[in-house]
This record gives sequence, C-alpha cells and structure tokens, in this order.
Amino acid sequence: MALEEPEKPKWGGQTSAKLKGSKEQEVWPLLADFCNMDKWFPGLHTCYQVGGVPGQPGLVRYCERGTDETTILWAKEKLLMIDPINQCMTYEIVDNNMGFESYVATMQLVPINNHGCKIEW
Repeated sequence: MALEEPEKPKWGGQTSAKLKGSKEQEVWPLLADFCNMDKWFPGLHTCYQVGGVPGQPGLVRYCERGTDETTILWAKEKLLMIDPINQCMTYEIVDNNMGFESYVATMQLVPINNHGCKIEW
C-alpha cells in the first residue's frame, strides 16, 4: 500500500487599490495589457512577452524587479483566463526564483459607486 503525502496547507490573500476618478473602461486597457505591467506597478523593472499570443490564454510574460543592486527577483507568468466583459483575468506563476509554488492569482476591476473603481487582486 502506498503512503499518501499529507496535503500542503494553502495560503490565500487579497489586496485592492482604489482608483478614485478613474472609470473601469479607462483602467481595463492597462490591466488587460498583460505584458506591460511594469508601466503601472511600482517596483517592477521590466515585463515582456516570452511566449503565446497577446490577449489570449497561454500568453507568458517575464517580470523582474530588484530589491537592491545585487538581488534580482523574477517570475514567468502564464495568462490562464481573460474576460473583458467582467474585466478580470487569472494567471499563474510557472517559474520563478522567489520560492512560489502553485501560485494562481485573479485581478478584477470593480466599480465604486460612480467615484471610480478598484483593482481587487
């Protein structure tokens, strides 16, 4: 009889950023451009396409940031789902040097009572 490995505990978390005065239809093109996250995410030095078709599931991006002059953190992330109607996307980290295993994230734009929107991550 084979021994079953105990299931690893899963961690979950959520964060959000309010964008006062910005409508979802103004923000969605920035969020949906999967390979240009370095243009709006603080601390991310570079983000570019390494595989797949832009705007389609299967697209893979490479992201890199430095914590100091000698430490570079990087990840390759694969777009799993993108939904322009509900303004959300899901991606997973497929390779990295930060120790992430089985990381899957969803980002969605949510309206805030005619005062802008927020990104839920």
